[in-house]
Amino acid sequence: MAAEQVATIDVAPDHFAPEEVALHARDVQFDFSDSPLCWIEGDPYGSHFISSLNLLLPTGERWFCTNFTEAMGYVKDERLREEMIGFMGQEAVHAKSHDKALPEFFLRHGIDTGPFVDQVEWFFGRISERLETVYPAPSRGAAEVSVEIIAGLEHFFAALGNWVLNNKWDELGADPVIKDLFRWHGAEEVEHRHVAYNVAGYFRKGYLRHMVASVVATVVLVLLVARGTKFLVRNDPSLPNLGYFQLIRKVRQSGKRGSIPTLRFLLVTTLRLFKPHYSPEAEGNTAQAIAYLATSPAAREIHG
Repeated sequence: MAAEQVATIDVAPDHFAPEEVALHARDVQFDFSDSPLCWIEGDPYGSHFISSLNLLLPTGERWFCTNFTEAMGYVKDERLREEMIGFMGQEAVHAKSHDKALPEFFLRHGIDTGPFVDQVEWFFGRISERLETVYPAPSRGAAEVSVEIIAGLEHFFAALGNWVLNNKWDELGADPVIKDLFRWHGAEEVEHRHVAYNVAGYFRKGYLRHMVASVVATVVLVLLVARGTKFLVRNDPSLPNLGYFQLIRKVRQSGKRGSIPTLRFLLVTTLRLFKPHYSPEAEGNTAQAIAYLATSPAAREIHG
């Protein structure tokens, strides 16, 4: 996909938020050998709700990197390209770290996650196929739409990252290793929350496309988290195989307890995405994220 095939637009100087920082990947090491399946003490449903992210994040983040690589062919702004490279580096490490969590954590507890991961890969593959059908390659259009979808998903991940950094897991006796896994990941989501938004803004052609992509992002996340939670509950031998309505009640109880985000939090987060003048600035605090990353038991900067 050649960058010279189409003209690109310039990014205005105020396109970038004042607190944006240079992004770099961090090496992380996690030992899940002593982590229980019910890692939020006394709350298996909350544990599985959060753990469902382990099942979808690796595939999703590799999809992000693939589409950002395609989009870079159309980006002329050097600062934005640097942001994209830093973003992809962090996302690649996220995918690798969560991939490692699958065999070392779920399989140790007797859960084969392969069937659900195959579904996630099929799902993201179908999105790519649809884009290629509408915008046959080589095409800038597919890049424009894919980065809008990524920006929508990154909105949720930044909001969840902010929630993870400020939640009650310490009080609830959450397993320290898995807690650090999600807080490290959440902190980096907050740290790079502007990037997908900046890339989408570079290509944006109006509010309608943003709206449509935001709907797609919301549906993708809700569907995959719901199915992932259901999959883990069904395969947990200590729990009954609940239907979705019963599972929603359990999830609401976990939210009220503080184990997971409440449904109200998720609804308000969704509505923010659809604001005509939406900005990711409010989805967390960069200084707080960097402060956590400096003290995370598992994280350290990768040096040249």
